[in-house]
Amino acid sequence: MRRPPKGRTWGRRSITPVVKVSGRRSGRVSAAGLIAMRPGSRTRLCHRLRRHTERKGERRSLSERDYIGLIDGMHQLVKAPIVLIWDRLNTHVSHAMRDFINARDWLTVFILPAYAPELNAVEYLWAHVKRSLANLALDRLETLVRNRLKQLPYRPDILDGFLTGTGLSLDLPPPPP
Repeated sequence: MRRPPKGRTWGRRSITPVVKVSGRRSGRVSAAGLIAMRPGSRTRLCHRLRRHTERKGERRSLSERDYIGLIDGMHQLVKAPIVLIWDRLNTHVSHAMRDFINARDWLTVFILPAYAPELNAVEYLWAHVKRSLANLALDRLETLVRNRLKQLPYRPDILDGFLTGTGLSLDLPPPPP
């Protein structure tokens, strides 16, 4: 939503800082992202943003077509097979996505258990971006989010931290004897 997330700040004694936000509905911005790690290469980020104007009949979230474009874009970027770890968002587990996954021999998908955001590195990414937007008047939300996401690929240490935060082992298992 284009309402600012609340954050903490310092203020002068007895003067509460106030951020004024208009009450009119100004639409939504949906975001999807993939963090890719490859041994011997820097960690990469690929993302898609979509602005929704809340017009009648307009979809209020990203569609399967948006996610397919994101995954195909990541495949072109890394030029390697992809192992995708996904949450149980209804768009991720739809019939259209299953057909897409079955049609791509370079794509392997693992679904996370229900209610396990701590295992999803992209959840850490969104928390990081939202924290940087706290207490801003978000008339230009899409531009601000896009700028924050454009800065992150130049900070692979932060992306590595999101992956480390999951606690999942990213090492390949040894081959069977």
